[in-house]
Amino acid sequence: MGNVYIGWAAALKKLGVEPLVPPKTNKRTLELANKYSPESICLPYKLVLGNFLQAIEKGADYVAMISSPGICRLGEYGQSIRHVLKEMGYESKYLELQLYDGFKGMYRFLSEISDGNPVLIAKAINIALRKMFVLDRVENLFSYYRAREVVVGTAEKHYNKALGIIIDASNTKELIKAEKEAIAEIKKTEIDENRDVIYVDITGEIFLVQDPFSNQNIEKELGRMGVQTKRTLTVSSFVKDAIIPKAFKKGETHLERAYRLARPYLMRDIGGDALESVSDVAYANERGVDGIIHVSPFTCMPEIMSQNIFPSMRENCEIPILTLIMDEQTGRAGYITRLEAFVDLMRRRKLYKKKKEASLN
Repeated sequence: MGNVYIGWAAALKKLGVEPLVPPKTNKRTLELANKYSPESICLPYKLVLGNFLQAIEKGADYVAMISSPGICRLGEYGQSIRHVLKEMGYESKYLELQLYDGFKGMYRFLSEISDGNPVLIAKAINIALRKMFVLDRVENLFSYYRAREVVVGTAEKHYNKALGIIIDASNTKELIKAEKEAIAEIKKTEIDENRDVIYVDITGEIFLVQDPFSNQNIEKELGRMGVQTKRTLTVSSFVKDAIIPKAFKKGETHLERAYRLARPYLMRDIGGDALESVSDVAYANERGVDGIIHVSPFTCMPEIMSQNIFPSMRENCEIPILTLIMDEQTGRAGYITRLEAFVDLMRRRKLYKKKKEASLN
């Protein structure tokens, strides 16, 4: 799921466990997944299964997955994946981490694949969480530079080098230094500070928001169009809500904000990331963002519910919303056309507002 593997790999290395990172999600991942997936299951399930199968082919002894007790098919992933692996005769052990067991759950999970040394496990959790926060900060900076780059592709080239620097950091001291070096690397990108940039938030189902393959590189395409993107659903915000103990949390978490801002439209959690998606629209509108894009997997019921709530938000939220439903059948040409039309709409709307403000003054 995007760059989440970098944090997990750092934790495993700290424990003396060799992380086996499968190939980046590709067409073969999807082909394998489609062959062994239940009909009409959502895209994230298929890609997770495909990643597991490719990892096992390369010799993984364990595969690990989070599980959710909530109103979402994520809770069914584990049983279904175990059944598939057993049917295929694979020997790899399957481990599961309960989504809201917090720090204790992560500690217990890492104990299962190591000798249980509490000091090492604490260090492993520390480096993993710190890397996830650093990655999100660096990705936000990358988005700023990509939307303003003079030569298309240069920001991504520097960002890939920055990722390598972060990956190599093995402790807190090295990571602090690595973040500074990564930021300096991205800032080498030549940019046009005067470019008229559009600001867009991206929300929806967290896997699709984070994963470039499943969202068809939405942030890259938007960056090419002069759009600075911000993911409202990030790995670090998820970690802050689900794993970090309350005593160590500073300020309002994403989930706390979700309950506060979604309340006029949605009174309770209905599963998946629906509550967050609804609140993110209100939050983007509150901040004066130019638009928000909601991405979700085909057949994802929580996100279908949130999409049906968006029209009722029009009374209080003027922000343009583009909803994109993704699966393996999503055509690239039509997808790009929709993005281009949405960017054009936002530019026209922004220009109209500027003219209106100028006439009033």
